[in-house]
Amino acid sequence: MSSMLTEATDPYCLREGESAALLRDHPWHRFVVLGDSVAEGMCEPVEGYPDVQWADRIAAELAAVRPALAYLNLGRRGLRAQQVRAGQLDRALAFSPDLALVVCGGNDAFRTAFDPDAVDTELTAIVGALRDAGADVITVGMFDVSHSPAVPAALRPGLGARMRLLSSRTGRLADRLGALHVNLTDHPAGTDPSMYSSDGRHGSARSDAIAAAETIRRLATHLGTHP
Repeated sequence: MSSMLTEATDPYCLREGESAALLRDHPWHRFVVLGDSVAEGMCEPVEGYPDVQWADRIAAELAAVRPALAYLNLGRRGLRAQQVRAGQLDRALAFSPDLALVVCGGNDAFRTAFDPDAVDTELTAIVGALRDAGADVITVGMFDVSHSPAVPAALRPGLGARMRLLSSRTGRLADRLGALHVNLTDHPAGTDPSMYSSDGRHGSARSDAIAAAETIRRLATHLGTHP
């Protein structure tokens, strides 16, 4: 079924005019993104979906309401949570953001020696510092990439368990620190093969379109423009 979809007909993507209504009069002027390759944007093209990664999509929708929006994406592929904190947090704070998207921990969870407590410590430091600086912060439970056809069957159970542990702990951390959490891990589209790239580690243009839609809807819930 997914091969027949386009962004315009995908039930999980934004409808025409939806984002403008959801983000009307939003208060944000400076948007920063911290994280790994998911933050940087490495979506694989899918016919029917624009080849635009999700953080850029979010920034574009925010800028459609506030054209003077300043946007900085610090995301870099291959980084673990400790490296994101060490290499990006100071630069993010220097940008003086009022909205931040934090996406990391996935590269940690890909390792069988995944240490969730260590990732929790790094994420707490990142999110806490941004919140203390006055920014609204979005955290993410990423799509469960263990559903990707490119992941060997023998590795799927362990990888899936680690991805779900990362997601649940990130959600609890967000609640504790007053961040806005977007749970993509349990999204109904998450088991569809079209959501994943051929490298078995990243998403497709469809997953980025859906991730952007869910993030914008979460922002709208915070603003009170979406139930």
